[in-house]
Amino acid sequence: MFPARSHGGADGEGVPLYDFSTNSNACGPCPQALLAVQQADASVYPDSGYTGLRARLAAFHGVPVQQVLLAGSASEFIFRVTSLAAQRAGAAVWLPPYSYGDYAQAARAWKLPVVADPRLAQLRWACDPSSPLGAAQAALEELADSTALCVLDRAYEPLRLGDAPAWRAEVLQQFWQLWTPNKALGLTGVRAAYVVGPPGSEDLVAQLESLAPSWPVGAHGVAMLQAWTLPTVQTWLAGCLPVLREWKARQIASCEALGWTCLPSEANFFCVRPALPKGTSLQEALVQLRRHGIKLRDTASFGLPGQVRLGVLAPAAQDALHNAWQHIIRKAT
Repeated sequence: MFPARSHGGADGEGVPLYDFSTNSNACGPCPQALLAVQQADASVYPDSGYTGLRARLAAFHGVPVQQVLLAGSASEFIFRVTSLAAQRAGAAVWLPPYSYGDYAQAARAWKLPVVADPRLAQLRWACDPSSPLGAAQAALEELADSTALCVLDRAYEPLRLGDAPAWRAEVLQQFWQLWTPNKALGLTGVRAAYVVGPPGSEDLVAQLESLAPSWPVGAHGVAMLQAWTLPTVQTWLAGCLPVLREWKARQIASCEALGWTCLPSEANFFCVRPALPKGTSLQEALVQLRRHGIKLRDTASFGLPGQVRLGVLAPAAQDALHNAWQHIIRKAT
């Protein structure tokens, strides 16, 4: 048996009725992107070089097409770029204090040490907004180094509900920017991602291409990424943000009414420390909530034990969580 990895979403009990455990856009799925995925022709191979898709993504970001790299998912790229780092003599990895578990898992898989000082690391991870906290990446300038593999995970940038950081272009351009639009589009079941490399990274892009299997992105992923670049889809996403801000404020108020401590966040998710019933552990409470059809994300795998991460959901789901927790409280007393 392989060790289980901690993730949100569906589990052995199926798809939760109210799933707070993922950070998918609760306003989704995006209708136009969903239609594109549904109409994708799965009877033929995609272009193995993704020529048209790479050109569209390059134009979308205003970069040369040689800087664009396709990936099967963010996690697939995490393992692939770690394998590239492992080819460097004495390679080490630096991680943010609280971060997605696959960064560390990939380092362990390649037997790379994780170091406390980023200056000693040939692979440096950043994430903004961060997960699980949804906070801005601190001191990005101090991580930037053109001689290292510096990766900025931008999975939640399209779902940022606060002000964007004012990074200097010369700093940002030293990072490999990892984009996973399926969260913003509400289509997390479609696995596809892409990376924008730094200027002058063509040789490293080619090396990363050589480490990938053929056709890392299937027809449905191609359709989703093509839709991502459409102005109408971006307009739809922009219209989601005010709704998510309103839902987030309501959800925080609902959690605080239960006596939960909510941590600040700039994204469509936030962490809380639940006020547990006497004699009930966090894991026991999460199991009880799951019986009510509600799933929250334990943040222990992010290095933050004793808390949970909640994606922002619509008011009906918030009320279901509130009522289920009150039921657990009454049962405990």
